[in-house]
Amino acid sequence: MDLGLLLSLDKKLIWHPYTQMKDFEQRDLLFIDRAEGVYLYDGYGKRYFDTISSWWCIIHGHNHPTIAERIRKQLGRLDQIHFAGTTHEGPIGLAQRLKEILPDRLCKFFYSDNGSTAVEVALKMSFQYWKNIGVDNRQLFVSLERGYHGDTLGTMSLGGVPAFEGPFSHLTFDSLKVPAPYCYRCPAGLERYEPGKGRRCSLECFDLLEDRVRQRADSVCAVVVEPLLMGAGGMLVYPEGYLTRLRGLCDDIGAHLILDEVATGFGRTGKMFAFEHAGVIPDFLCLSKGITGGTLPLAVTVTTRHVFDAFYADYDQGKTFFHGHTFTANPICTASALGSLDVFDREDVLQVVSDRASFLQKEKERLLDLPMVGDVRGIGMVAAFELVMDKDDRKPFDSKMRVGWQVYLEGLKRGLILRPLSDVIYLFLPLCTTKAQIGTILEATADTIKQVAKRVGV
Repeated sequence: MDLGLLLSLDKKLIWHPYTQMKDFEQRDLLFIDRAEGVYLYDGYGKRYFDTISSWWCIIHGHNHPTIAERIRKQLGRLDQIHFAGTTHEGPIGLAQRLKEILPDRLCKFFYSDNGSTAVEVALKMSFQYWKNIGVDNRQLFVSLERGYHGDTLGTMSLGGVPAFEGPFSHLTFDSLKVPAPYCYRCPAGLERYEPGKGRRCSLECFDLLEDRVRQRADSVCAVVVEPLLMGAGGMLVYPEGYLTRLRGLCDDIGAHLILDEVATGFGRTGKMFAFEHAGVIPDFLCLSKGITGGTLPLAVTVTTRHVFDAFYADYDQGKTFFHGHTFTANPICTASALGSLDVFDREDVLQVVSDRASFLQKEKERLLDLPMVGDVRGIGMVAAFELVMDKDDRKPFDSKMRVGWQVYLEGLKRGLILRPLSDVIYLFLPLCTTKAQIGTILEATADTIKQVAKRVGV
């Protein structure tokens, strides 16, 4: 079909997510025709770096042959079957493979189909766990301001990104939201710790959380956080010690710890899972996005035998977990996940990415000298640049200026897809991105920021 006609039909028929469609009244959406490795190609053949991994899910690059082969073999065998009372090879093999790379304590796997549902499952399991063991007072969930866990009403009840909540606050349940460990804008009002410069961080931000949680300790059901990297809230990177102390606090008050690794899992932070950096083990682990290498939708909520046993009873006791999805453990999706794990093993991905991640984290610091760049932060294959009007007092831009949007449009001219989080520009790179490609991406990102800075007079 003609490209112009396709774009015209898109505007006529389609409502895109997280998109103000009026922005495209006089502008076409970016039409992606094909993809290969770290590159996307538009309808005119122009090449773009997929610098955000197609919303944080592409792990090994697009169209990896190992994953594609797994999918091809599965397509001729079994395409779909409900997962209530039936089973098949894919999810069994995947659970076995995941168990080999997870702590022994995490041994029960509940499948769903996306990140929101993975967290929603954990919330409902934790809540019902307390009911099943006869503890009715533990109904409070604790989460971080600027945290993001999905777009279902349950996960939105935990969220702390106001722009995402919109008019829906009256539909959500109350949770205890505590200040996020936002180092650049310390919630305790302290200067940011930098090695060899000034004060040493004592995690005063965690003290704020602990004080508020202990006041309601007997009613806390679970604490839910994104470990070490808070994605949609601005790519906030926080110290490992925060997570270590949080595990200790949950143990002390008897609450569950739910770690949302939908974005951070499968090598993004330099380790297979972010919680490994802190040496902690959660009660619930939520995985999606990169679990299939980004090829197909799949999610899994992993928990402990202790939690599972609270549901294991005669049917008439009413302890069954009534939750499920039509495409739970879909055979083709689980095949793609097995293919992704094959790539990790065969290509020694974690070992290779260690050098690339170190290069990215070192080279990203050069952008701190650019106009508008108030803060640079990152972990693993993720780097973020917070743009501000005044670097001395960290004054943000007026939202009406839409500086992040301007960077996005300018980046397209340079073959970059830099989808901003407000005025935070970030790179969320596929693990297969080479050091040479990282250097090119950083240089083009710097040129993009310089051009926009001139335009806005900074």
